[in-house]
Amino acid sequence: MNPTVLITGASTGFGRATATLFAARGWNVVATMRDPGAGAALATLPNVLVVRLDVQDRASIDAAVATGIERFGAIDAVVNNAGFGLFGIFEAASREKIQEQFDVNVFGVMDVTRAVLPHFRARRRGTFVNVSSGAGVFGLPMISLYNASKFALEGFSESLSYELASQGIVVKIVEPGGVLDTGFSARSTDEFGQATIPEGYETFVANAAKIFEGLRANRLATSDDVAGVIYEAVTDGTNRLRYVATEDIKPLVKARRETSEDEYMAFMRRQFGG
Repeated sequence: MNPTVLITGASTGFGRATATLFAARGWNVVATMRDPGAGAALATLPNVLVVRLDVQDRASIDAAVATGIERFGAIDAVVNNAGFGLFGIFEAASREKIQEQFDVNVFGVMDVTRAVLPHFRARRRGTFVNVSSGAGVFGLPMISLYNASKFALEGFSESLSYELASQGIVVKIVEPGGVLDTGFSARSTDEFGQATIPEGYETFVANAAKIFEGLRANRLATSDDVAGVIYEAVTDGTNRLRYVATEDIKPLVKARRETSEDEYMAFMRRQFGG
C-alpha cells in the first residue's frame, strides 16, 4: 500500500504545495483545512482526500484523523503546517489575539499530535514534521508573539523527539523564512493594520518597517521549495531534527547558532537600535 500523509493548513501556501508534491510522488494525502471548499483543486488529484480540520476545534481534529485512517487504512506521517503570524508592537496586542496566536501555532499542533499518537504508537512508527520558522530560531521586533509561539513549538518538538524515539516515532522541524507566493505576509499585514501604535513607538516602528522591507526583498524561495524540504524531512530515513528551508534566513540562523551571545546581541542591536 502507498504511504499516507496528513497535512494541516493545506488550502494555501506550504500546505497546498506539500499536498500536491506528496500526491505527485505517489502518496495518499489527507489534505485538511478549515474550509474544505478551498481544496476543490486538490480534491481532483489522485489519492487526495480533502477533509475539514480546524486546529482550534478538537472534535474536527479527531474526526479528520479517523476519516483519513478509514479511507487509507493508516497514517504514516503528519505535517503540522497550519499557522499564522501576528505583526506589531506587543503592547498594542489584545489578550484575545495573543490567545489565538498560541491556540493555532502551539496548542493546535499539540492537539493534532495527541490525536495521531495512539495510532503511531500502535504501529511503532510514524513521522511528525512541524513547520516552524526562522522566527523560531532568532527573535525580531514587531513579531514578538509569533516569535514566542514558534520558540514554544521548537522547544516542544525537540523535547517530544526524545520521548517518541522510544516508540519508534520521529519528530522533525522545518524552518522556512520568507517566500514569494503565500498569503502569510498579507494576513500579518492585515493584522498589523488593525492594531494601534502606542505613543512613543512611531520612530521605532518606521525604522523597523524599513528593515523588514529589506528582508522581504531578499525572499527568493517559493512554497514549492519549502514543500521539497518537507518531503525530504519525511522521507530521508534519518532522525535529523532541524531543516532550514530557505536561503534568506541562513545568515541569521548561522549568527544565532554559531557566534557568541555577546557578538550576536551586538549585531542585532545595531540593526534595530538599543
